[in-house]
Amino acid sequence: MTEAAGSGGGTVAARQERARFRHDVAAAAVRLYAEQGYEGTNAEQIAAAAGLSRSTFFRQFRSKEDVVFADHDALLDEAGSFLAEPHADPWEAVCRAAEGVFAHFAQQPELARLRYAVVNREQILRDRELVTTFRYERLFEAYLREALPAEADLDVVRFASTVIATHNYFLRGLMRGDPAMDAGRLRAELDAVRRLFGVVRRSDDGPSDGARSRPIEADDVVVAVFKRSVPPADVARRIEEALGSP
Repeated sequence: MTEAAGSGGGTVAARQERARFRHDVAAAAVRLYAEQGYEGTNAEQIAAAAGLSRSTFFRQFRSKEDVVFADHDALLDEAGSFLAEPHADPWEAVCRAAEGVFAHFAQQPELARLRYAVVNREQILRDRELVTTFRYERLFEAYLREALPAEADLDVVRFASTVIATHNYFLRGLMRGDPAMDAGRLRAELDAVRRLFGVVRRSDDGPSDGARSRPIEADDVVVAVFKRSVPPADVARRIEEALGSP
C-alpha cells in the first residue's frame, strides 16, 4: 500500500482506491485490537501495520476509535453515489443501498466477526458504532425527502429507521457467524419492509413513481393487510388515503 492511496479524488477509480485504502487500515486496526486489546494498541502501531507514517495516519483519521469504522466513510460515499443515480422506485433504492453495505462485510466474514468481538468489548467503540448507524439513517432520510417531497416526513423517518434496523439485525447475525443471515434473506426481509409500508412497486414489468401502492383495488372495495404492531392511527390514516385516492 502506498501513502498516496488515501488521497481524495472525484473519479470512480479514485473513490475505489480510497475505499480500499480505508478498508485496509480499518482491517489492520481491528486485527491489532483483537490481538493486543484496544487500550494496548496505539496509533503508531496501527500506522506501521497498515504501511503508513504516523503523520499520514493522523491526516486521514481523527482517533483510534474512528479508524475501526474507517471503511464506513467509503461505504457512505458509495451509498450516496448510488442514490444520486436515477431510480424508478426511491423506496427500493434505499433498500438496495443497504444491501450494498451488507455485501461489503459479507465478502470477508472472518474480519466482520473479529470486528464484532472487538466493538462489543469496548464501550467507546459501541458508542462510535451508534454514530455511524445514524449517518446511514440520515443519508437515507435526506434522499427520500428529496426524491419524494410529497411524502409525510414521519413516514420517511420510519421507513429509513426500519430499513437500518433490519440491515443491522442481519449484519449482527453475520458477525456472529449465523449462516442464515445472508444477502438473499436480507433482500427478502427488506422487500417485506416495503410491503409493510405499502410502497411496493405497482407492477414487476413497469416503472414506479414511488407512490404508495394499494394491496387490492376495486371500484368500491379496498382490502389492506397490516401487521399487528402497526399503530391503529397509522392503519386508519393509510386506509383513508387509499379511499381518498383516485
